[in-house]
Amino acid sequence: MLLRRHMIPFTNFCCFQDFEKNRKYSNALSLPRFDENVQMTPRTAPYGTWLSPVTTDLMTEAAIGLGGLAVDGTDLYWLETRPSEGGRTTLCQRQQDGTIVERTPAPFYVGTRVHEYGGGAYAVENRTIIFSDRRDGSVWIIEGQGEGAAPRRIPTSENCRYADFIFDPNHPRVLCVREDHRDRPPTDPKSAIVSLPLDASDKERVIVEGPDFLSSPRLSPDGKILVWLSWEHPFMPWDWTRLHLAPLTLYGSITPAVVLAGRERESIVQPGFAPDGTLHFCSDRTGWWNLYALRGDKIVPVAPVDAEIGGPHWVFAQHYYAFLPDKRLVASIVRDGIRTACVIDGDVITPLSLGQGQAGQVADCPQPIGQGLAFLATPPTAPPALSLVDKPEATKIQIVRVAAPAVIPEETISIGEPIDYPSRGTIAHAFWYAPKNADYQAPDGTLPPLVVLSHGGPTSMTTNHFTLSVQWWTSRGFGVVDVNYGGSTGYGRDYRRALDGQWGLVDVEDCQAAALYLVEKGLVDPNRIAIRGGSAGGFTTLAALTTTQTFKAGASLYGVADLMLLARDTHKFESRYLDGLIGPLPQAKALYAERSPINHIDRLTCPVIFFQGEDDKTVPPNQAETMVAALEARHLPVSYYLFAGEGHGFRKAETIRRVLDLELGFYGRVFGFEPPNLSERVVISLIGDDHEG
Repeated sequence: MLLRRHMIPFTNFCCFQDFEKNRKYSNALSLPRFDENVQMTPRTAPYGTWLSPVTTDLMTEAAIGLGGLAVDGTDLYWLETRPSEGGRTTLCQRQQDGTIVERTPAPFYVGTRVHEYGGGAYAVENRTIIFSDRRDGSVWIIEGQGEGAAPRRIPTSENCRYADFIFDPNHPRVLCVREDHRDRPPTDPKSAIVSLPLDASDKERVIVEGPDFLSSPRLSPDGKILVWLSWEHPFMPWDWTRLHLAPLTLYGSITPAVVLAGRERESIVQPGFAPDGTLHFCSDRTGWWNLYALRGDKIVPVAPVDAEIGGPHWVFAQHYYAFLPDKRLVASIVRDGIRTACVIDGDVITPLSLGQGQAGQVADCPQPIGQGLAFLATPPTAPPALSLVDKPEATKIQIVRVAAPAVIPEETISIGEPIDYPSRGTIAHAFWYAPKNADYQAPDGTLPPLVVLSHGGPTSMTTNHFTLSVQWWTSRGFGVVDVNYGGSTGYGRDYRRALDGQWGLVDVEDCQAAALYLVEKGLVDPNRIAIRGGSAGGFTTLAALTTTQTFKAGASLYGVADLMLLARDTHKFESRYLDGLIGPLPQAKALYAERSPINHIDRLTCPVIFFQGEDDKTVPPNQAETMVAALEARHLPVSYYLFAGEGHGFRKAETIRRVLDLELGFYGRVFGFEPPNLSERVVISLIGDDHEG
C-alpha cells in the first residue's frame, strides 16, 4: 500500500524572503471584513497561505485551560491554566450569587508532580480548601472566605510531593498520596497514603505503604471505611490494579485490609462511596470500563454497556461518574472515541443533551450542584466552556467561563468526522478535519497538505471536540487527521491492548494507513503529508519517518528517539511502561534497539523539526539532541529548538507562539508555500550550518 516516495531536493524548498517583503505580502492578504448584508466571494489562494482568525495571540493570551471541577454546596470550583502567566494554574470559585473569585492569586501555582503528571492537586469541603503548590510541592490550606481567608502553609515532609486529597469527617486532617523522594534514587521514590493534620494537634502519619504505587484514597460518608487502589511494577494502572478496603479505628489508624477486586488482572479506576455508603468503582473486567457496586458481599454491575465509563489513570482524581440527589448517577461515557454525558437509573442509560441538540460532549464528568449539574462542555463547534444547568435533563445552559473567545465564524470551523479505515487486517479509527475557511478557496485542481496527528500516551485517546490547535491548521488550508491508533482508549480493552509489544509498529501502521486512506479518497496531496506528535506521539512520528516512505516532513515535540535512554532516564511512573509496549529488559534489549528511531537514521530522507523543553524529566533533552546530532552528521535538514523553563508539555505563551509559527514556517519551506504573518524565520541546519534558503 506504500506510495512511491516523491523526493524534493532541499535546495528547491520555498525560501523566506526578507521580513519586510513578507510583511507586505501578509498585508496584501488582509482578512476581509464580514458584513452580513454583503455576500463575500472567497479569495483564491494556495492551501497553507490562508489568513486565519486563529492567531498566536488567540491561542496564548486569550485562551486558557479549564479543568479540575469540584462542587462544594452551591459553590463551583475549577482550575484555570493561563499561558499568559507563564502557564500558571490557579483555583477559581463561583459563589452562589454568581461572583467569581480567584482563590490562589499569583505567585501560587496549583499543581503537583506526583507521578510527574499530577492531578488531584486540590480538594474542597465546607469551604475549606487544601491544595499543593507545584513550584515546591508545599501544601496549603484556605479556611473560609473573605479577606481573612489567606492561604496558610501546612507543615509537610521535606522533599516529598502530595496529591489526591480527601477530608476526614471525623478528624482534623486530610488523607492523600505522598511521593517520598528523601534518600531515594530520583527514579524510585516511595509511595504512601498519609494523613496531614490541619492544625498543630498532630503530625504527618503513614496510613498505607508497601506497593509500588498507591492512589485514590476514599472515605465512606461516616469516615469509618477507607478504600484505595494499588499496583505494582511492571504493570501500568490500565493493565492491573487492586481495590483495597480497610475499616479505621476510632483514632483513625488502619485495621487489616482486604482486596475487594483485582485479584485477577483488571484495571480499576475511581472508587467512591454513594451518599448511602454504597461503594462504586469502574473496572474493565468485561473488556470495557463499566460501573460496579458493592452490595452486601457481592460486586454487581451497574448498567452494563459496550462502551467506556472510565479511562486510563494518567492523573489523580479523575471523575467519570457522580451521584445525583435522587439516587441516580450521572456519568461520562465514551462511544467511538466521543465522550458524552448520560444519566444512569438502575440499568437504564439515558443520554443528556446539555443544551447542545444532541448528547452533550463533556470533558470532566458533570458534577451535581444543587438540583442541577456543572460540567465542562466540549462540543465540536465551539471552545470548551464551564457550564451549568438547573437540572440534569435541562437544555438551557448558563456559561460560567469559556476557554477561548468565539472569534471563529461557524462557517470556518472544521468539524472532525469520525472515520473507520482498514489497517493491520482490522479497522482503525481517526477523526478527519477538512481544510475550511469561509474567506478562501484553493486554486482548481489542487489538493491540501495533510497533517497527521499522533497523540501522546500512547495509552490515551483523541476526540473530535473543538480545539484551537486543530483549527490553527484547517483554517490555513491544511487537512488534519487525528488518529486513534491501536493502543488508544475509548474502544475497549482489546483495542487498547493491540499495542502490547507492538509500539512503533501498530501505531505507525495506523497513522500511515489513515494518510493513505485520505489519499485514496482524493482528499489530500500525497506529496505533502506531514506527521507530528508530542511525547509518545513524538516517538510514533519519528518511528513513522524512519520506517515508511509516506511522510514528507515531521515535527517531534519532546518525542522519544532512543527507547533505551527512555527506559534508563524516565521517572518511576513510566519506568516499566516499556515492558508492556516493547518487552522486559534485558531480554528485549535487541528489540529496543530495533524499534528506536535513532538507530535508523539511514532510512530517514525528509526534513524534521524538533521542539524540546529544557526541564523535561519525562523525555529529557538528550533524546532530541541525540537525534539532531545524528541527522546533522548525515547532512540531513533538521531544525531544533530548546526552550528554557519548559518541561514535558509547553505552558508559556511565548513558547507556544514560537512553536506555532516555527512549525508552520517549516512546512511552508518543505511544501513550497509562504505562510503570511509569521513572526520568526525558521532556521534549518544543513551540513552542520544554519541554512536559510
